[in-house]
Amino acid sequence: MKPARAVFFDLDETLLDGSGMRESIVRSCAKIAASRAGLDAARLVEANGNVWRSYWPEIEDKWTLGALDGASVSLEAWRRTLRACGCDDESVAMLALRTHLQHERESYRLFDDARDAITSLRRARVPLALITNGASDTQREKLRILGAAEWFDAVVISGEVRAAKPDAAVFLRALAELAVERGDAWHVGDSLSADVVGAKSAGLTAVWLNRRGVIRREGDPEPDVEIRSLSELTARWSAPVVT
Repeated sequence: MKPARAVFFDLDETLLDGSGMRESIVRSCAKIAASRAGLDAARLVEANGNVWRSYWPEIEDKWTLGALDGASVSLEAWRRTLRACGCDDESVAMLALRTHLQHERESYRLFDDARDAITSLRRARVPLALITNGASDTQREKLRILGAAEWFDAVVISGEVRAAKPDAAVFLRALAELAVERGDAWHVGDSLSADVVGAKSAGLTAVWLNRRGVIRREGDPEPDVEIRSLSELTARWSAPVVT
């Protein structure tokens, strides 16, 4: 296995810890309920979960490929949530959108190992790229709040390029922007189906970040490298890889 001359990263659940998202919904529903007589916070939380289970499959591809922006998707989800709770007031839906965006932004945080890994690679002058699936406004806002956009020499967002992982096109786009050959790049991500499959289809070394120690099942995509923490990535970077 060739040492990496460039490293690509996924964003969500690789660098960005999404474990606070549930709490952002709960806090939002409490504030929304307090603003309008007749609304119950627990019922809003339940309705919101039901809405996302039915609504997300309808719009996932459109959101991922940039046909729908994140704010529009979120607003419609809150409209449906409120409607399920007997409220059809657009002003309350707009309040819900603003409230949740605030709490969601407050929930954004990096995994503990993310900053050190990026810093280590940047100090070694390794070209870095970010490849993430999602609408432009949603993913750019995450990068802005985290202060992470400047970490990368290339940022490829599916909603901006109209192609999404595991499509090899997004990886080839990053390679072109960094002027790196596919055999010289590693891609690090948490998803077997998006990150590992996509990286291997583009000819990159696929590094699976398996934070939870999930056991791969028969027939699952096989990564070239499996790590439990990004600190293992930097350790591999500083030492020869033995195969």
